[in-house]
Amino acid sequence: MMSTRRKGMAPAMAKTAFIPVIESPTAAATATVEEWEVRPGGMLVQKRDPDSAAAPVPAIRVRIKYGAVYHEIYLSSQATFGELKKLLSARTGLHPQDQKLVYKDKERDSNAYLDISGVKNGSKMVLVEDAAAQAKRFLEMRRQARIDKASKSISQISLEVDKLASQVSALEASISKGGKVPEKDVLNLIELLMTQLVKLDGVVADGDLKLQRRMQERRVQKYVETLDVLKIKNALPRAANQRTPARQPQKQQPSVVVTTKWETFDSLFSPTAVPSTATSASASSTASSAATPRFDWELF
Repeated sequence: MMSTRRKGMAPAMAKTAFIPVIESPTAAATATVEEWEVRPGGMLVQKRDPDSAAAPVPAIRVRIKYGAVYHEIYLSSQATFGELKKLLSARTGLHPQDQKLVYKDKERDSNAYLDISGVKNGSKMVLVEDAAAQAKRFLEMRRQARIDKASKSISQISLEVDKLASQVSALEASISKGGKVPEKDVLNLIELLMTQLVKLDGVVADGDLKLQRRMQERRVQKYVETLDVLKIKNALPRAANQRTPARQPQKQQPSVVVTTKWETFDSLFSPTAVPSTATSASASSTASSAATPRFDWELF
């Protein structure tokens, strides 16, 4: 009986036996690569997924010594030294860029992570004020403030020049139509433009702002030259200003008197000859008063 049962149970056990699933090595390697990442320090760590429902990152307590005072900061163990500097800025009043954090006798970069650098709960650090970084930041602030000031000055001058340009156009249109404007208005407008030109000379600018300043200077100079021409036209009399340019007199050609000298020739058939040395006046009078010359005719 026992042997019979065992033989009958053997097929059933064979059907329910566990068969392991073998994954392809390519899929396993892909899953392994996706789970790891390289941190800024060059260390290969497991990839962090902020969207996953992982356990919350524990907060650690770090003691920071600044001068003779200790500051206790609570923050995430996966925070960066830059985030720690921002928290210390509220406690010490130092700008984050002016801080230098030293951990284990080594200055730490602001982009480095606490956990990768070995910072644990209760770790101690030293905060030192970076005088060189502070001086560099002050110089950058002064340079940026100078750029902002120059840009603002050029913009204000440009607006003033736009207002004066409209007045120049109005004067030009009035004088071109033959109207007369007070000379004082033209002079005042020139003086205002020269004032803006002096302001532009006092603006210290570099790069693109220097090109903008130069463009405004050329623009003001052009308007001043236009006003100088308008001042001259405005000073001319009204009739002379409106008169069309007169035609230039044509050059008179010298009169040429042609005198004809007549020359008399002796007739072949005339018995008498007229002297050929007579003057033109006597020849003309003789020709008019003398009778028709006679010819000798022969009868056949």
